[in-house]
Amino acid sequence: MIPIVSIVGKSGSGKTTLLEKVVAELTKMGYKVATIKHDVHGFEIDYEGKDSWRHKKAGATTVILSSPDKIAVVKDVNKEWSPAMLGLSFINGTDIIITEGYKKAGYPKIEVIRKAKSLKPICRKDKNLIGIASDIKFKSKDVPCLDINDSKGVARLIENRFLRDKTTDIIDLMVNNEEVPLKPFIRELLAEAIKGMVGSLKGCSNPRQIEIKIK
Repeated sequence: MIPIVSIVGKSGSGKTTLLEKVVAELTKMGYKVATIKHDVHGFEIDYEGKDSWRHKKAGATTVILSSPDKIAVVKDVNKEWSPAMLGLSFINGTDIIITEGYKKAGYPKIEVIRKAKSLKPICRKDKNLIGIASDIKFKSKDVPCLDINDSKGVARLIENRFLRDKTTDIIDLMVNNEEVPLKPFIRELLAEAIKGMVGSLKGCSNPRQIEIKIK
């Protein structure tokens, strides 16, 4: 699975601004970055009268917009997909996924705190909190606290934790669109078994990333 890091915080705290700058920094470092924006209120990417809107209105469950330089997919779902499932289904050739939102999900997260909006972290007790970006100086022994404008520092934090000197395999199991928690022993067992089988195939002796889908 591609590493996933969430930028979280209260509305108006500056999540989008920080994410934008961090993506630019990671891109300059040579990494390929995908982003996911979480909107609990729903959204529309098309408007009435457009051809794709008419396709959807007519009853199509999936509408794909295609052009020479980009594609977009509008698809009905029975329940919200997790970032891991979105990554498996739509994101390829990427080094890392950065989400805006998903503060209640179990992904590594960096909280943005702006004193005009809040004076204390909302994820302080979250074991997945890996850093704080703020215009307030917090003292914490557990996670680094960076200046809210230090996008390069935040990018380096992400690089050091998830992109540099990887010594262990990252593996996630999805069953019926649900992520199944795996203990470290099971993760290692699955990773070694899959790598062993795939590595024996012609042209697959040194895989960087393996994805398997069974329906």
